[in-house]
Amino acid sequence: MAYVIIDSCTKDEHCIDSSPVNCIHPTKDESDLATVPQLYVNPAECIDCGACMPICPTGSIYTTDDIPEEYKDFVEKNAARFN
Repeated sequence: MAYVIIDSCTKDEHCIDSSPVNCIHPTKDESDLATVPQLYVNPAECIDCGACMPICPTGSIYTTDDIPEEYKDFVEKNAARFN
């Protein structure tokens, strides 16, 4: 997985709209959007384009190489969402 979303995500859906391959979930069309604490990047669908990072108003998206140590557990949390 190249990108990870952390818990400061507000689910505003800007990143969903920016993804050319629809790799960020859940979307507004998925029933669990209201119940999840944040959005997640599907590692199998992500093409590493980086379009989601600059559009995120809360700075909640990191590359796995640049994620701060205190957020490293979100790498597994994001991946687990799709396993």
